[in-house]
Amino acid sequence: MTQEELFKKLVAHCKEYGFVFPSSEIYDGLGAVYDYGQNGVELKNNIKRYWWDSMVKLHENIVGLDAAIFMHPKTWEASGHVGAFNDPLIDNKDSKKRYRADVLIEDWLAKQDEKIDKEVEKARKRFGEAFDEAQYRATSPRVLETATKRDEVHTRFADALNANDLNELRQIILDCEIVCPISGTRNWTEVRQFNLMFSTQMGSTAEGANTIYLRPETAQGIFVNFLNVQKTGRMKLPFGIAQIGKAFRNEIVARQFIFRMREFEQMEMQFFVRPGTEMEWWNKWKETRMAWHRALGFGDENYRFHDHDKLAHYANAATDVEYNFPFGFKEVEGIHSRTDFDLSNHQKFSGKKIQYYDPETNESYVPYVVETSIGVDRMFLQVMSAAYTEEKLEGGDQRIVLKFPAALAPIKVAVLPLVKKDGMPEVARKIVDELKYDYNVVYDEKDSVGKRYRRQDAIGTPFCVTVDGQTLEDGTVTVRHRDTMQQERVKIEQLRAMVDEACSYRTLFKKLSL
Repeated sequence: MTQEELFKKLVAHCKEYGFVFPSSEIYDGLGAVYDYGQNGVELKNNIKRYWWDSMVKLHENIVGLDAAIFMHPKTWEASGHVGAFNDPLIDNKDSKKRYRADVLIEDWLAKQDEKIDKEVEKARKRFGEAFDEAQYRATSPRVLETATKRDEVHTRFADALNANDLNELRQIILDCEIVCPISGTRNWTEVRQFNLMFSTQMGSTAEGANTIYLRPETAQGIFVNFLNVQKTGRMKLPFGIAQIGKAFRNEIVARQFIFRMREFEQMEMQFFVRPGTEMEWWNKWKETRMAWHRALGFGDENYRFHDHDKLAHYANAATDVEYNFPFGFKEVEGIHSRTDFDLSNHQKFSGKKIQYYDPETNESYVPYVVETSIGVDRMFLQVMSAAYTEEKLEGGDQRIVLKFPAALAPIKVAVLPLVKKDGMPEVARKIVDELKYDYNVVYDEKDSVGKRYRRQDAIGTPFCVTVDGQTLEDGTVTVRHRDTMQQERVKIEQLRAMVDEACSYRTLFKKLSL
């Protein structure tokens, strides 16, 4: 099964089992907008809780905020979004499809990396245990030829991005003979910039209305509230402000399901530090955030850092945490050193003094900022991609199971009466009532137990608890574990402790080195 086929199965699974639906589907949907179903919203909330608690509960110097979506329009002038929040777009004249020029080139670069990796794997099979990968990469003519061409294009690409040279971006696309995925032709238009912000009007009449924007990021709500939080919370540097909220970008080239959407949710933390210490904190937050991702247990090899070829106008350092999705390594989270750009600009545009008085140095200054920014929706897709598993069982059967970390699972326990009689449903209902105040628990009595197991596997439920005839005799139930499918008899009064040990966020937090 190819990675593309796997991704299509994952998308279909999300809809079939109540994780993600196309928005307004009865009206044929709305491009790049999705709704989270009954299981999806639970998984999404659990991801947000994992992030929020790891930030706010585990760090004494980080507090939360919930800023409004609508902000004064000058906010976006100060932040640079009005003048510089653009994507380089290019059209194929034959298919009439529009693409991001930078993404076309990035995909070409990724294909060269894949070509090199395939050559290496062929050699590994050919030479067996005697294979020296480093030496092969350094001496193989095919690998060297591909690597040299790839590096040359990468250098041109980075230079073009930093110089905002749209003509050079188009020339790279032509030189690399990049074709439109739809038409298969290289009949490209010029590259041009497109601003991503949604605008609307606020006011009672059209004449008196002000043009305002739906926020393209949540960070600015933190910056404009810096003094409010610092003073009311008596915060001392270094300290952070965390926020989870919706953001909106008019993505012309939205793609890959919920990976790139027009309405999405961000989890951002802005960490304010003394100028001159920002790189130390940037490196520290890189390690902290990578540990957060790896604690989920999806394989350290599936994560990597990717430093930016082009720094944003506000940054002096930037890297991404990338995960190996079915469509390749892609960004899940960004860690940026934003310098004092945001606070200084808001100070300039508002005319208000936005500074911190440092009692240790006896001076006032504009703090520098280190940002961690993670897309909830991308994180959701990353968790779904990592958890989705197809297994062949004894006897030729197959099951689809979502191997979520138990703390993130939408439903923690399914309680199943073996039959709908002999007092078993009543006992099962009591177990549900006992557990539901602490966990998301479901009661299921339809179909055979085997079918019910498969149904719960498909939504990632860690525990299935079956009430049977023996339960009525000795008060024990059969607990079936999702990942191993092993079953054990457990006293009803022991269930809470078993579920708590497996499903508590404490299990994840203990893996973090803070």
